[in-house]
Amino acid sequence: MPGYQTQIRDYAFGDQHFRIRALTDLQQYADPDDLAADVGISSAQWSLFGQVWPSGELLALAMATHVVDGKRVLELGCGLGLASLVLRRRGVEIVASDHHPLTEVFLAYNAALNDLGAVTYRRMDWMTGSEGMGRFDLIIGSDVLYERAPALALAALLPSLARPACEVVISDPSRGHAGVFTRSLAGHGFRLTTPRLPSAPGHKRQAQLLYYQRGNEAVQ
Repeated sequence: MPGYQTQIRDYAFGDQHFRIRALTDLQQYADPDDLAADVGISSAQWSLFGQVWPSGELLALAMATHVVDGKRVLELGCGLGLASLVLRRRGVEIVASDHHPLTEVFLAYNAALNDLGAVTYRRMDWMTGSEGMGRFDLIIGSDVLYERAPALALAALLPSLARPACEVVISDPSRGHAGVFTRSLAGHGFRLTTPRLPSAPGHKRQAQLLYYQRGNEAVQ
């Protein structure tokens, strides 16, 4: 037994169906060799990678129809890899990345579960950089702006990953750090091409897809 419980969940995007192995709930935890602790993942955070969150489902839905022909794509904080699997089925050159020690195992399992070839995976810490990753035409992520420090670290990292003409698509559930991320990216030549949705009095903003563009890439 791996020390945690899982279940299979089903997702559909148009006529495309995916089966995803996920943790049963947020109470799951197993880090006997301190692999997660060693990279700064606490017991409270450990299970977060093992769910498909609404923002991740929104990103996967967007990637089911996004124009990606000939593009090299990177997913940041891929978790269970749903968006990467959607792109893999479409024949895209996709690299999935995360820093949780179990992400690669779950990603490989989910690729096989959906009769897909292996998805290239790279473990990446936003604070320490991206040596050897190469550069990408499209960079995507869901709920990656969860705190101010990671949002700033990610904005500082993206220029080393982006080709001169590059698009960034972020599925953001409005945790309050999109503004600082947008301002930091602007310093590297990226412009936000979708306005933030307004919030009704007493309510949080609705989650949405944020599209950033640099160079000649057309936002779809």
